[in-house]
Amino acid sequence: MAFLMSLVALSIDSMLPALSVIGESFQVKNVNSTQLIVLIFFIGTGFGQLFFGPLSDSIGRKPAIYAGVSIFVVGCLISAFAPTFYILLGGRLLQGLGVSTARVVTQAIIRDQHQGRSMARVMSFITTIFILVPAIAPALGQGIVYFFNWQAIFLFLIFIASIGMFWLFKRLPETLPVERRLPFTGAQYFYGISEILREPISWGYTLASSFIFSALIAYLTMAQQIFQFLYQRGTQFPLFFGSLALTIGLSSLFNAKLVMIHGMVVLSQRALFIFTVLSGCFFIVTQIYPQPPLWALMLFLGPAFFCIGMLFGNFNALAMEPLGHIAGIGSAMMGSIQMLLSVLIGGLIGQSYHGTLVPLAAGFMILGALALLSIKIATQISKKIRVET
Repeated sequence: MAFLMSLVALSIDSMLPALSVIGESFQVKNVNSTQLIVLIFFIGTGFGQLFFGPLSDSIGRKPAIYAGVSIFVVGCLISAFAPTFYILLGGRLLQGLGVSTARVVTQAIIRDQHQGRSMARVMSFITTIFILVPAIAPALGQGIVYFFNWQAIFLFLIFIASIGMFWLFKRLPETLPVERRLPFTGAQYFYGISEILREPISWGYTLASSFIFSALIAYLTMAQQIFQFLYQRGTQFPLFFGSLALTIGLSSLFNAKLVMIHGMVVLSQRALFIFTVLSGCFFIVTQIYPQPPLWALMLFLGPAFFCIGMLFGNFNALAMEPLGHIAGIGSAMMGSIQMLLSVLIGGLIGQSYHGTLVPLAAGFMILGALALLSIKIATQISKKIRVET
């Protein structure tokens, strides 16, 4: 599961060092336009989950993954041989559509076999392994560009996807028996939406995870410009990016141990509160120093990403907890809402980049506050419903 989910991160993070090279190759005039290479991938992933989640409920988990990864491979080939920047973006959209199955169906597979704290524990272990990919992916991408060209990154992604499919075929049994499968109809979407809306905890934590993921997308779209251009760190970009990714992985490993003792709610809410306070403090710093020293940026991002690592596994498990009876469509709906909302918000923050850290700090602070608010409102509504019933 971690290997399959890593296709998503590898498809994003291995591209980051190559963004400026790709922009120069296609003579892209606006530097911020290269962020679209990342954002269009997320858009494809968001819409793809709406299709592959219900499909996996209908035909089984493994066939849905096979179909999605095949589309991903086609997208990689189009991107590798794209004659124009817009055709490259079209290939990236197909990559996102296809690889969405590795995101949404793997969560459904885990929910088929686990629930509650056990699911949060498994998700944290998977996240720990999965997060190693962002730690090394920029270095891989930079190495491929140095020894070959940026097009070779897409061929490398095809190779990795092939390994994942062989591993899936040999090692993973089908987790959704025929008697539990549902017909693939439009009614499933309305049923899935109604179930999520009926569960305040589900939509509350889905919104919270969307806001936090928006912060991560904003960072991803700006990271290359911040480290390579604002701080003039060029070839050292993978080192800074990878160290922060490892921070998230270390946090997820701690979460896997602590969640069995303290529970998901306590850990995630404390981590979210600390994240918001840290972001607020750093925003104040950027009002005085729009470009603070690099050590100050790392001193903020390290603890902030450690908090983020405590959030995703717990938020997803909490949101999925009431939806075990519709794991596929439930995971698809939540994943799609999270992704599309995050792309919209995170993309706007990324496009506002103007050579200072103010947009990043302001975005982190506001999004943390919105996540806290959504959880508070959902929890209060849930308590009221329980009292009334």
